Amino acid sequence: MTAENNSNMLNFLLFGFVTAIAFYSGTQFNKPSESTEHVSHASLYTTKKFDDGAKEYSIMLITDLDHESRDGKKWRSLVSRGFLKISADHKHADIHFDKDSEYFVDTNIAAGGRAMEMSDLAVFNGKLYSIDDRTGLIYQISDKKAIPWVLLNDGPGNVIKGLKGEWMTVKDTELIVGGLGKEWTTTDGEYVNDHPMWVKHVSAAGAVHHVNWKDVFIRVRRAAGIEYPGYMIHEAVQWSPIHRKWFFLPRRMSNEKYSEAEDENRGTNVLIIGNEGLTDFEVVRVGEENNKARGFSAFQFVPNTHHQLIVALKSEEKDGKPIASYACVFDIHGNVILDEYLLHGPYKYEGIAFA
Repeated sequence: MTAENNSNMLNFLLFGFVTAIAFYSGTQFNKPSESTEHVSHASLYTTKKFDDGAKEYSIMLITDLDHESRDGKKWRSLVSRGFLKISADHKHADIHFDKDSEYFVDTNIAAGGRAMEMSDLAVFNGKLYSIDDRTGLIYQISDKKAIPWVLLNDGPGNVIKGLKGEWMTVKDTELIVGGLGKEWTTTDGEYVNDHPMWVKHVSAAGAVHHVNWKDVFIRVRRAAGIEYPGYMIHEAVQWSPIHRKWFFLPRRMSNEKYSEAEDENRGTNVLIIGNEGLTDFEVVRVGEENNKARGFSAFQFVPNTHHQLIVALKSEEKDGKPIASYACVFDIHGNVILDEYLLHGPYKYEGIAFA
């Protein structure tokens, strides 16, 4: 075989190899747009339609029972199922619950003698998850069981303590989990560290990336006119893929220095909306001045409303013990559709999901 033939043969083989790699890459490595849509937009709720155009959605709530979570050698959280009905014109809403469908989920994994103090619910990758603010464990809620999935460390991820996770949201292909969003202080407000100002990005495979949001939380509270040592506590944060904006419903805020004794009466009626880059913010007042003992603990956008309507939970505590929880519905301009509706039992409901 001549040198020219050898060269032609080599080029042919090389072309075939490159073509095979390109084909394999196109069919395997670069495929995911369809699967990422599923990760981002999977839903678990059921919908009932009425003749007048109203729609009713199944919802699930989960509790943080604090010290009452302990049940012998295990720890538990109450899960309640109910329904949210929205009128066709989005001007009226109603909520009711099926007490017969309530159940407890439990665990024997604890930290410091406490566990299952569940602080939010999120549908991600077609599954329902909740976060324990004592252990930092994300649980999958399935078949009336809490199945441990991912452990989140506090702060930058190199500390022993688990994340005091308070909120969860889905952005693109990741589950984002955050904490209080304020400096960790003593009960009298003395600075300790910035660990609660980190957030966690969790992939569908359970990989965790730690991101410092200190500057973000400072900008959020500054939008409401608050500067350190004033503070803002977050338990309800959501990303809207429709608006491409962030929505914050602070649980508590104050221009005064943090004080555990005073904090229970610093609830808010404020909605803060930020752009995708979290550099510009709009502050919206929700209804009239609220009962200061009640603060937002969770919320979700109501389906089929183009993320114009929000269903939110508020909880109330006294001397560190849960007193009551409330549900309300309002639009993103602050107009109240359903005023604070008392939920049954002296429970602190801290998670809500359409499931």
